[in-house]
Amino acid sequence: MTQHPPIAEVDRPVVGSYPTCTGVQRAVDFLSDSKFPVEHTAIIRSDLRMVETVLGRLTRGRAAQAGAGTGAWFGLLIGLLLSVFAAGNHHVLVLVLMLSGLAYWGATASPLIHPGLTR
Repeated sequence: MTQHPPIAEVDRPVVGSYPTCTGVQRAVDFLSDSKFPVEHTAIIRSDLRMVETVLGRLTRGRAAQAGAGTGAWFGLLIGLLLSVFAAGNHHVLVLVLMLSGLAYWGATASPLIHPGLTR
């Protein structure tokens, strides 16, 4: 494994420096609550030499949308696997399981997984 030299200069203005990720998250949440466009900010971690671009605030709607997509794919996968052993209308089984996964993960599980979300 090779060691990279520390980054000497950042090509972005530095807003703040925080010793923990929790402090960074609080600062970004404060900026977002103050209507600052956080989608134009980046979190630069020096300990891992990683740049994380903020895409926006995670809301209940976004969490539900992401969960619905994941649930639909999972339901589709289970539906296709079960349709191998089912007799008759395979497409109905696949569709029902896909919609069930979409509804469960999108409407129920995803917002519960992320309890501190805003509207």
